[in-house]
Amino acid sequence: MHDRIPIARIFPAPRPLIGMVHLLPLPGAPRWAGSLAAVLDRAAGDAARLTEAGFDGLIVENFGDAPFHPGAVPPETVAAMTMAVAEVRRASTLPTGVNVLRNDARSALAICAATGAAFLRVNVHTGALLTDQGWIAGAAHETLRERRRLDAGCALLADVFVKHAVPPAGLDIAAAARDTWHRGLTDVLVVSGPATGEPTPAERITAVRAAVPDAPLWIGSGVGAVNGAALLALADGAIIGSAVQQEGRAGGGVDRERAQRLVAALRTSH
Repeated sequence: MHDRIPIARIFPAPRPLIGMVHLLPLPGAPRWAGSLAAVLDRAAGDAARLTEAGFDGLIVENFGDAPFHPGAVPPETVAAMTMAVAEVRRASTLPTGVNVLRNDARSALAICAATGAAFLRVNVHTGALLTDQGWIAGAAHETLRERRRLDAGCALLADVFVKHAVPPAGLDIAAAARDTWHRGLTDVLVVSGPATGEPTPAERITAVRAAVPDAPLWIGSGVGAVNGAALLALADGAIIGSAVQQEGRAGGGVDRERAQRLVAALRTSH
């Protein structure tokens, strides 16, 4: 019998807000600027600003490494991300997660095990999607066994129809959600809009909720001051990136005032 990791154990407050720490390009990436110290300083600063704004958790992502590897990332990426997650955990006491783009759950698990991170996000956990990296297939069978082997204790967040991806013909989001929850044995389902920063359609959220009513359901993109209250009323939490970054641009670094205003608006509405 599979023992799920209850997300409420990590985030006891209702509807947790998770702030994105978008890393600058890492060693080996096309836009790597040559200073890991600058990467770590930015990550620590963003973590501190998100914490001060009142977020409930953080997730570290190698956002600056585009174009992304479709599967396993090279060792230098894992090494740099491990350092970045450790730095974020020093800068903040909030539960911290890891997403290794585009879909390297194995490396994310290793980083969790090494740093004590509380959760990881996997963009394609079950099935297959056509993405800008080509077809990406999920490896739920490997990820869950590796988590048990490492005894990492980290919760698994899995996307359903992740952004920047197209499902195969004939697959609807309800069926994908049921497979990800019942057969992929994930701990949280994440539903996003079509691209980074774009709003998550309400009909996607309600379709997944109807398909798997018992599953914790988080919003993965496009939560802002205008639509945030309405979207959060349909879900159990949200991952927020673009809306709290400089000029509302993903990867631009966290804007303290934007972050504070958004959290205040969302807390007031619930």
